[in-house]
Amino acid sequence: MSGPECCSNPPSLNPIAGSGHVDKIGALNAYIAGSPNSNSAVLLVSDVFGYEAPNFRKLADKVAAAGYYVVVPDFLNGEPFNPENPNKPWPIWIKDHGTDKGFEDAKLIVEIIKSKGVSSVAAAGFCWGAKVVTELAKAKLIEVVVLLHPSLVSLDDIKGVDIPISILGAEIDRTSPPELVKQFEEILAANSVTSFVKIFPKVSHGWTVRYKPEDAEEVKAAEEAHQDLLDWFSKHLK
Repeated sequence: MSGPECCSNPPSLNPIAGSGHVDKIGALNAYIAGSPNSNSAVLLVSDVFGYEAPNFRKLADKVAAAGYYVVVPDFLNGEPFNPENPNKPWPIWIKDHGTDKGFEDAKLIVEIIKSKGVSSVAAAGFCWGAKVVTELAKAKLIEVVVLLHPSLVSLDDIKGVDIPISILGAEIDRTSPPELVKQFEEILAANSVTSFVKIFPKVSHGWTVRYKPEDAEEVKAAEEAHQDLLDWFSKHLK
């Protein structure tokens, strides 16, 4: 994820987007949607543009409407990547916002969510966030995982996953090209891991959350991916 692709088409951030609310979970701010009394929780881990992206929060609301308690932490600590900021170009920003730190923070968040009495936790990660949730899956801290247009995820990472995993990739994606996603699929099949892998035609990296709401085709492709994510949770999150 060193190319401009993961940083293209940045959203206009809005701290009050969505029908949920922002609260503190542990040391982090988090956007929260859905009933805290639900038995199942979903952790959503954003791309480099963070948890204030309106399309991302809209998806959180959609997942909550399906009956889940949804937690979307600000793993970037109020510093989403800003392509317009000359003082924090990509190489400097990513050093300060590594997925290893994201994983450490996510472990604590999952612990806090479980302490609230939920019986199962799923996680979905987008781009940068896909690496974070893959680490949670490898550590068996969650029950179900979905990766959407993943970044930084290696073949060795996938070899370490043995919980139900869905990987949704884009046809036009230099970060995780279809060839790599196919290799992920082969590893999971060889290891008999419950999995669903799909490459969406004619879409680019980031399509599930960086679509233009006025573009019907983009919206349709994003909504198809959202439905696949919900179907996977519905099938495997007990």
